[in-house]
Amino acid sequence: MERRIFLAMCCLFLFPSAAIAQGDVRVLVLPFQVYAVDPMDDLREQIPHLISRQLVADGVTIVELPDPGETSIDDGVDVSGVEHFRSLGVTVAADFVIWGSFTLVGDRYSLDAKVLDTYGETPPQVVFIEGEGLETMLDSVRNLSRDIGMRLLGMEKVAAVVISGNKRIESEAVKRNLKTKSGDLYLTRNIREDLKSIFKMGYFGDVRVEVSGSPEGRVVTFLVEEKETVRNIRIKGNDKFNDEKIREAMGTRAGAILNFNTLRRDTREIKALYKDKGYHHAQVTYEIEPTSEDEANIEFVIKEGEKIFVKTIGFQGNKAFGDKKIKSLMKTKEKGFFSWITSSGDLDREALEQDTSRITAYYHNHGYIQARVGDPELEYKENSILVSIKIEEGVQFRVGKVALEGDLIRPKEELSASIKIAEGQVFNRELIREDVLMLSDMYSDEGYAYVDISPRIDHRVEDHEADITYLIDKGSLVYFEKIIISGNTKTRDKVIRRQLHIYEQELFSGRRLKRGTRNLYRLDYFEDIKVNTTRGSGPDKMIVNIDVTEKPTGAFSFGGGYSSVDNVFFMASVSQRNLFGRGQTLGLQGMIGGRTTDFTLSFTEPWLFDIPLSAGIDLYNTSKDYDTYDKDSMGGTLRVGYPIYDHTRAYLSYNYDRATIENLTGKASTSIKEFEGTNTGHTLTGTIRRDTRDRIFNATSGSDNSVTIKHAGTPFGGDIGFTKYVADSGWYFPLFWDTVGFLHGSIGFIHGDTVGKVPTWERFYLGGMNSVRGYDWRDISPLDPVTGDEIGGNKMMLFNVEFQFPLVKNAGINGVLFYDTGNAFNNGEALSFSDLKNSVGYGIRWLSPMGPIRLEFGYILDSERRGEGGWEFSMGAAF
Repeated sequence: MERRIFLAMCCLFLFPSAAIAQGDVRVLVLPFQVYAVDPMDDLREQIPHLISRQLVADGVTIVELPDPGETSIDDGVDVSGVEHFRSLGVTVAADFVIWGSFTLVGDRYSLDAKVLDTYGETPPQVVFIEGEGLETMLDSVRNLSRDIGMRLLGMEKVAAVVISGNKRIESEAVKRNLKTKSGDLYLTRNIREDLKSIFKMGYFGDVRVEVSGSPEGRVVTFLVEEKETVRNIRIKGNDKFNDEKIREAMGTRAGAILNFNTLRRDTREIKALYKDKGYHHAQVTYEIEPTSEDEANIEFVIKEGEKIFVKTIGFQGNKAFGDKKIKSLMKTKEKGFFSWITSSGDLDREALEQDTSRITAYYHNHGYIQARVGDPELEYKENSILVSIKIEEGVQFRVGKVALEGDLIRPKEELSASIKIAEGQVFNRELIREDVLMLSDMYSDEGYAYVDISPRIDHRVEDHEADITYLIDKGSLVYFEKIIISGNTKTRDKVIRRQLHIYEQELFSGRRLKRGTRNLYRLDYFEDIKVNTTRGSGPDKMIVNIDVTEKPTGAFSFGGGYSSVDNVFFMASVSQRNLFGRGQTLGLQGMIGGRTTDFTLSFTEPWLFDIPLSAGIDLYNTSKDYDTYDKDSMGGTLRVGYPIYDHTRAYLSYNYDRATIENLTGKASTSIKEFEGTNTGHTLTGTIRRDTRDRIFNATSGSDNSVTIKHAGTPFGGDIGFTKYVADSGWYFPLFWDTVGFLHGSIGFIHGDTVGKVPTWERFYLGGMNSVRGYDWRDISPLDPVTGDEIGGNKMMLFNVEFQFPLVKNAGINGVLFYDTGNAFNNGEALSFSDLKNSVGYGIRWLSPMGPIRLEFGYILDSERRGEGGWEFSMGAAF
């Protein structure tokens, strides 16, 4: 019990609640007598210490005996005892002497103190307080000290604190900023500080204080005069930002109380807004125009000044790497000729801080593990900024010994072989980080979810080498105890679970958990997906919590556009990608254009029989107006697909088609005349496709590769018969400055079947937006020797090279430079690289709200048609 009280009082002794101040009243506080069943001798000294600290905080000076000796405290008030304490007070020049006792009986206690006027003749004043429960002891000591302070200094309590004159600001909001509280001692210094605090709130133009007496103590009244209400806010002198953009940065609002703190903060925020855009000399002031006694208008006056740019970036101390190399690492650039496009020269302080981190990381990844990069120093000139960065390189370190220690789940040789960093290499922190991630993934895939891998780096400065030891603590095997899915009000649990590839009661796998999360995002059913893991019922159990936020998956759209093939076209579609929450897709779409009419109804079940076997059906009716004939077809397709590897899927489909060829012109080729009338086809198509693109339109990385074999005729019968082979491959490569390179190649071959004929519309034609630009649609084709009509080739080659670069990055507008080459070859002709058609050009692509837009100009390079070409435009549909 004594120990509890002692520790609690020490806390109060070490952390007093008020600031210490020196006063004119000198007091000697003597030890207290302690009366209790249990020994509590420490309280004899601790109670006086606590009383002394509180009195000092109230402005009293505490004095001590030069030699405490024997105080001979007598609990009585006889004259001899009083005179003894009076003489002690005189010895140390104390105005008052305090002593007393602490009595504990059962759970109740009493604190009794006596206050003696050293130079007076009156008996000591008795101050006491009682309490129950030792947990209230500290509060009792504080209250006793406060009462003693009032006796010594003639102080009074604060009976009440009143806020007067406020109309819109709540009184309690003001009181929260005050030191003066009801029931506390009345202290003048607190009143002075309270006046300052009320002014700092910024809502009052005048604050006065009145103090009056009452039987319970002093009544402190703060008389406040509120500032005007903001009626209107005007902004003057802004050209670079519109009013709305500036208002977004401001805290002052119409209808609010005028607050100078907020106004000053607004000027800083507006200046920061301009600085972010390079206007570092911008000046912002405000003017207040009273319109009535209670209202005022605010006008912010802006002097934007000229935009200034980073003129030079210099380095000090760099020897291993030149200025040019270090500058290439930085996002901050010196102003260049194309700064109006590239934003070079703009100063972004956050980006500049990140630049120092990039430079530091580059040094650390090239062996300079002791390198230090200082904070950038900026020198502002009249119309330019000079940036200087100091670098301390140190010496280059190489990798010494590389070791693995701790829990090894595979032979050390096998684990060591998977580590990228090796002895003798230049030290590289990035490789170490990748090794840690690789080892962590390896262990997590074996069920060790809480593996701890720490690289220990031992520097051998004299040898300029660093030994690396990967310390591995695998922890225990962890199992998925539960998978809890929440937030899905429409999508069924099984639709989500089948994408996860993790199951309850099986070993943890970090790789499969990450892959499952990516699969959920690819569904595009959810606005947000949060995956959290928590410990389960035991140390070897884990609970996976998946919280999804659904978004609408139904869509109805209509619109139109223009293409070089159909001229003006109109389209409409209605679809549901998550039908009844089962993940099924149902869609109906139609398009009417200058040369094409197309209606399609489709349905897809992505998980037939609860396995990743997709199945679907398409019904269509299409009319196409070619140059020399019309083709109307109707039919349907049954299709299935199954994943065979990561990002790779195999497709198989059967198509029944009933095509009618009519309205042939005199220029129609012999090959199309033999199909005049109705033709029935039964076609089986197999495709293997691997698609790793990061997005469909304006992709920046990945590839899209496919091989397709299409067969009609034997043994299905029908009027047409052929086998068609097409291999297609497109690769995207991220380059410099957010640019992208694209390489595409395609090759195809078709031959007849013993049953039926090869239809002209299945042969190969090139030209147009998606093949060799500059040539018209289907313009590259073998010709009928009699009519000169395009009859298509039985083989083709196509190659495209593109350089894509951002024009307006935030708006998704890209520019493109391209080179196309390809040709379609007739029966009996061999594929020849020397007989390819060629074109070059440029264009703009925009993923607009209404769909992808492409505007591209192709220029023909072939000698017989050099200089020909033209613009091609597509809008309003995916390509």
